[in-house]
Amino acid sequence: MIKRILVLVVVLQFVGCAELQKVVSSLPSGGALSQEQIGNGLKQALDNGIKNQVSKLTSTDGFYKNDLVKILLPEELQAVDKGLRKIGLGNLADEGIKVLNRAAEDAVKTATPIFVNAVKDMTFADAKNILLGDQNAATTYLQGKTTDNLTASFSPVIKNSFGKVGADKVWSNLISKYNSIPFVNKVNPDLTQYVTNQALKGVFTMIEVEEKGIREKVGLRDTALLKQVFALQDNK
Repeated sequence: MIKRILVLVVVLQFVGCAELQKVVSSLPSGGALSQEQIGNGLKQALDNGIKNQVSKLTSTDGFYKNDLVKILLPEELQAVDKGLRKIGLGNLADEGIKVLNRAAEDAVKTATPIFVNAVKDMTFADAKNILLGDQNAATTYLQGKTTDNLTASFSPVIKNSFGKVGADKVWSNLISKYNSIPFVNKVNPDLTQYVTNQALKGVFTMIEVEEKGIREKVGLRDTALLKQVFALQDNK
């Protein structure tokens, strides 16, 4: 009986009154999902986002050649980019952008265990809110659970990566050359903080891509449990 009530609650969130009886009638007898199954289904969806999307960001050009998450220059450095290109240093400007993305790609390698712990800690209430929530409800859940830990993890890695991938030297040279141009406003931005924030934004952007795909495309539900759980929302 409790399971049956749970399914009805789910259905009520997704269908109008005129469609309610039709949907309820279509549910197979004894086919209601348990709390554990719904929770596990949502965990599988989040795991897919981590496996299928976040892992891509850790590869070379994972950020740099992905237009959805590519890290461009912060506003205060847009003038640097334009100024350098005007004096024939477009290649140096391009390299400056590339090394920022390289640092982000390196930092995201630390994200997986943080996400895994957040998924493990998911309660049934969390799972229900995700299933009944907006198209990005799972992404929003992970943002709330992991942003502080990811920031603490990303920042030192990005700072170290600047040295490893040569970003510190590239940007020291780039900014030095720009600041030597007559009559420009001198700049000295905090690139570590900027790239950390952009890396976080990129990670959640790609998780949201996966979540939207699972919600909208039956073919991306690659396990029987995912198909059962997300079928509940397909009745809306």
